[in-house]
Amino acid sequence: MVDGFALFTDRSVVAMRVNGELKDLATTVETTDVVEPVTIGSPDGLSILRHSAAHVLAQAVQTVNPAARLGIGPPVTNGFYYDFDVAVPFTPEDVKSLEKAMDRIIRQGQRFVRRVVTDDEARSELAGEPYKLELIGLKGGVSTGSTSDSGDNEAVEVGGAELTIYDNVDPKTGETVWKDLCRGPHLPNTRMIGNGYSLTRLAAAYWRGSEKNPQLQRIYGTAWPTKDELRAFQTRQEEAAKRDHRKLGAELDLFSFPEEIGSGLAVFHPKGGIIRQEMENYSRQRHTEAGYDFVYSPHITKSTLFEASGHLDWYREGMFPPMHLDEERDETGHVTRQGVDYYLKPMNCPFHNLIFKSSGRSYRELPMRLFEFGSVYRYEKSGVLNGLTRVRGMTQDDAHIYTTKEGMKEELTSTLNFVLQLLADYGLEDYYLELSTKDPKKFVGSDDAWDEATETLRQVAEASGLDLVADPGGAAFYGPKISVQAKDAIGRTWQMSTIQLDFNLPERFDLEYTANDGTRQRPVMIHRALFGSIERFFAVLTEHYAGAFPVWLSPVQVVGIPVSEQYGAYLDEVIGTLKAAGVRAEVDHSDDRMQKKIRTHTKAKVPFQLIVGEEDQANNAVSFRFRDGTQLNGVPVEDAIRRILEAIETRAQVTTSPESALESHQAAEKA
Repeated sequence: MVDGFALFTDRSVVAMRVNGELKDLATTVETTDVVEPVTIGSPDGLSILRHSAAHVLAQAVQTVNPAARLGIGPPVTNGFYYDFDVAVPFTPEDVKSLEKAMDRIIRQGQRFVRRVVTDDEARSELAGEPYKLELIGLKGGVSTGSTSDSGDNEAVEVGGAELTIYDNVDPKTGETVWKDLCRGPHLPNTRMIGNGYSLTRLAAAYWRGSEKNPQLQRIYGTAWPTKDELRAFQTRQEEAAKRDHRKLGAELDLFSFPEEIGSGLAVFHPKGGIIRQEMENYSRQRHTEAGYDFVYSPHITKSTLFEASGHLDWYREGMFPPMHLDEERDETGHVTRQGVDYYLKPMNCPFHNLIFKSSGRSYRELPMRLFEFGSVYRYEKSGVLNGLTRVRGMTQDDAHIYTTKEGMKEELTSTLNFVLQLLADYGLEDYYLELSTKDPKKFVGSDDAWDEATETLRQVAEASGLDLVADPGGAAFYGPKISVQAKDAIGRTWQMSTIQLDFNLPERFDLEYTANDGTRQRPVMIHRALFGSIERFFAVLTEHYAGAFPVWLSPVQVVGIPVSEQYGAYLDEVIGTLKAAGVRAEVDHSDDRMQKKIRTHTKAKVPFQLIVGEEDQANNAVSFRFRDGTQLNGVPVEDAIRRILEAIETRAQVTTSPESALESHQAAEKA
């Protein structure tokens, strides 16, 4: 036997995998064990760093405020948080003092020491921590996951096979100065957190994510292996803040969330409506070309449909409460007709199954590709609503493809290629794939069916040549899925399109087709959402482009600006020609001075400004001004119109550098 410290000399190693399981570096291992190092810069290493920083934060809070009661503190994407029950909410001044307290704990180099305890021992030691006591009672009833579990995930505390407490031990005295219920693993000591951390923001959060529970105070933070990496992250965050679609949506007058309507329910303003219309129209065009049939379904249905699909069993908490309708009573109040529960639909797939089932189907009709821009409703908790990226009412670009088992691999390959090509047309071209597999506690159907579906998706994903990463337990209850993870202009990853392979819903709905030998066979069902939802995709594109949409999506594509009033009539003719060609163009005839007009439309991120003065009018020309302030003077009107139409037709970005602008102009002249 040997302890992990003796196995590795690399100081960047902070933990290890023993036979595939994450362990503290101090763990004793056998010579027969398979041991792999976990470095601090790896995904698991970063999660361990952040989880350890969360513990130091909690210790600092109880050092400053001993009456604070502890919730949970998991690592999350790019950081960590910890929830506290405190009498007075935290303030920004509190955050500064907490960081100083954390610095002292980090410099002390306290050791994280894992200790296995019984339920009774844990209850005795944590008698003053009511939230920890509740989690002890839940042990065995929570799902486990990786160290990067996010959200209100109790597995960070009691998700392991054993109940464990981590002691923070003073290296000089050997005294335990603080402790916390935790699954681990952790860094060997607090000094390894270094100075690459920061507390980032305050929030409120309901205990275990339920509004029925007490509201706690949450402190978020981030942690990185070095100060330089922290600064790089902060720079990215600053850029992300500038691109925040909620901020840009208000500035550019694209959408809003009126309080009168309710949380998580957006309205799109005229300019946002134009962008959305263009997104949808192009998608419709491409789906028609790819052989999809358009269908429509109502927003509500009887509960029996979702009982058949399984959504009421597995997704009820994500659905709005039922509406009890159709009940009839006589004049005495007695029920003469029983009422029925209706639900707002969270998914479109059960409706499409009924369309497939509405008549006898032949193998000659397969693959049958049904497509709908279907509005769905999901009861998201108020704490997770976030602009257009997490809403309660959304429109999915939902497709369900019914095919034979023999043809499913070819259809999946074709579907994935279609998805990637269409995303590229919207300007997203940097992807990898994620394969989400069965949640062992939340699935329907046989293991054999799941294994076959998962392996088929794996083969299709690998054949694409894109990187493929695993998402264990991330599938929906009816089948595994491939999801396209796309990077935006500043390197953030967004889950975009999903492709799910489903053997189970066709079984539950008793879907059949007549095969070429006359037998009745069960089709395979492919669920496919390209945007995911129109709202979320709108938000992603807004942030990807920082509000400066490509010409074909821009609400206003061209603005004419006369140097003075006398050139307005000339510009009206030029803009009139563009409008006749379908371009969204207008002339600014306001009384503002020319420079103010230029600033106004630059701030509105209009792709092209056509400026006209005496020389331009005399030469039947215009001056082209781009978003970045570069300008080409004396462009013939015909060339200007051709250039604008080409930019729209090819879905091109607006030229922004003087060099490339000049090259394009010269190429147009040669042509």
